[in-house]
Order: sequence, then C-alpha cells, then structure tokens
Amino acid sequence: MPVEVPGARYEVTVGPGLLGEIGATLAALTTARTIALVTDESVAERYGMAVDTSLARAGFRVHAFTVPAGEASKSWAIAGQLLEALAGQGVGRGGLVLALGGGVIGDLAGFVAATYMRGIDFVQVPTTLLAMVDSSVGGKTAVDLAAGKNLAGAFKQPLAVIADTDVLTTLPESEWRSGLAEVAKTAVLDGEEFLSWIEAHADQLLGRDQQALTEAVVRCVRFKAGVVARDEKEEGPRECLNYGHTFGHALEKVLGYGTVTHGAAVAEGMRFAARVSVELAGAQTSFVRRQDRMLDALGLE
Repeated sequence: MPVEVPGARYEVTVGPGLLGEIGATLAALTTARTIALVTDESVAERYGMAVDTSLARAGFRVHAFTVPAGEASKSWAIAGQLLEALAGQGVGRGGLVLALGGGVIGDLAGFVAATYMRGIDFVQVPTTLLAMVDSSVGGKTAVDLAAGKNLAGAFKQPLAVIADTDVLTTLPESEWRSGLAEVAKTAVLDGEEFLSWIEAHADQLLGRDQQALTEAVVRCVRFKAGVVARDEKEEGPRECLNYGHTFGHALEKVLGYGTVTHGAAVAEGMRFAARVSVELAGAQTSFVRRQDRMLDALGLE
C-alpha cells in the first residue's frame, strides 16, 4: 500500500514471511550498502540473527546496535549514544537505519535517522501489532524528556515499512492487547464498515488468526495513510488519530508509566472520550454502548 505526503512516497508491505527476505527486499529498494540495525534485546534474541543473515546475504555491511527493551530506551541519552556509535562506525550519508522492533525502537531509530548528518534514510520493520497499525506509518519520530513523552522529535518519513505478520504469533499478550486498542480506535474513526468488521471478527483477532490480523493491519494502514496524506504535520485532520490518547496518556502519567499497559490506557481513554462527547458534542449514548461492547469483545475491559 502506498503512503504519499508532500515530497515523499513509500510502500507499506504487509504479510507473512517477509523477515527472511528482507535483504533482497532492501537490495531492490536502496543503493545504500551500509545498514545500522537498531533493535532491542528481546527482539534481537528472537529475530536478530535471521535479519542479520538475510542482510549479509544480500551484500549489506551491517552494524547492529541493541538497546534495552522498554520505554526507558526512548531517551535523549540513548539517542545520543546511537548517534555517536553511527559516527564511530563511519556510517555516512549514504547509509540506512533499519528499525527492527516495536514503537519504542521505531521512534528512537527514526529520530536518530532524522538527526544524524541532518537526515539519512531509514526503514521501519515493526514487530508489534501497535507499531504495524500505527506508529510505523506517518513519519512521527521522537524521544522522551524528563518533562514528558515525545517532547523531542522530528517528522521523518521512512523509505519503506515492512510488516511481517508472522512475528505477531509470539507477541506477549499485553502487547497484543495494546495493538488491539489501536485497531479499535481506527475502526471507530474509519466508520461503520470497519467497525462492523471488527465486531464480526473479534474472536478471530483474539485468537490471532493470520487472515483476520492481516486484514486488520491492512485496513488500519490504509486509513492512516489517507489521514497522513491530508495532514502530514498534525496541523488539523491528523489530530483525530489521538482519539483515546489524551485521556490515556494522562492515565499512564498519573498511575506511572508501565503500571498500566498502553492498550488498557487507550481503551479507557476511548471510553472516557466517548462519554465526554455525549455531554459536549451531542454524541449518541448508543455509540458509547456500542464502543464499550467492541472493546469488551477484544478483551479490553
């Protein structure tokens, strides 16, 4: 699926079995021969060797940089360490940053790519449902500051997004539900057809049915691509993608980051936003009840 914004166009490829072919895929996509592979310890343990082997087989020189798993790695300090490491390894303007991981790695590696030598190419290879349906598409990159999340960032569109749905079968349940919350959010925003599809396929999604989850990812990416095409820099229409997140982020901050999963926070944020909308914007109570039923069906009680 194409994503188009002023000055950039890239493809989002979704499906099973893509990681093993990533070397050949990138060889056909870029003239870069040096790749800075950024991942976290958990993903490196499970997929790092396969990706490294595929890249080497395609003739790439690979520098692997592994950071601790978790939100704490999305920091100014870690970004600085990665920038110094890229410079120390002699990665030039013709190099490419490959983000292999979830939303934290995508944000961190994208921010590094946006700032190193005033910007080099990068590719998103999301390994969580949340990253596939949301954070890997659209070009928002950032690191956290002591004052709050995502306060230092840049808009940097990837060269490509490669989403291998096979990796979702091993995703921990908490991360799976976090991704389902983003799917639910997109269904509400997209409208009746996607919402009805979610209601009809909730059991398959909970069971990680390959066909259902691929369809869900494709629908979410297609919707977000359309929004980003109209508003790359979040100056208007793109703000709708924050549905559930304003209240959700507040909940995470009050309870302490990591105390509640992102998915649970977003789901509660959606419930709260819907109820406020009844009072302030004339939303129907039937919509609130329907959204509640959908979230419950997806295990986001």
